[in-house]
Amino acid sequence: MRTVSAKAKDVTRRWFLIDADKQVVGRVAVKAANILRGKNKPIFTPHVDTGDHVVVINAAKAVFTGKKETLKSYMSYSGYIGGHHTETVQARRGRRPELLIQTAVRGMVMHNRLGRVILKKLYVYGGAEHPHVAQQPEKVELR
Repeated sequence: MRTVSAKAKDVTRRWFLIDADKQVVGRVAVKAANILRGKNKPIFTPHVDTGDHVVVINAAKAVFTGKKETLKSYMSYSGYIGGHHTETVQARRGRRPELLIQTAVRGMVMHNRLGRVILKKLYVYGGAEHPHVAQQPEKVELR
């Protein structure tokens, strides 16, 4: 029996829809990252982009467990003197709630060129409306 390595041109891409309303951010991110990488497919190959497109809606209504809503902070550094910025979950949810899901998924995919290509197939929206209705995304159920 031979191991078959998938080719990027042979992969058929599908669209999936995840509703993050009252769902834990980490569980939404794990499901999205696995679909983006293609780990749910029998032709999964680690060094080839075999994943699908993922649309996440209601990112503003996603929840954190425990006290993370008030205690968790996001840090960024511009590289300049005095360019260190921290932001709590509440502040980020008020400013751009899509970043909560995007940051979590970014941490779960590989940190190289392939990971940057994979992240371009992630579409996150704070509300229930999205412009990808024409692609007819399949709804994914989270447990």
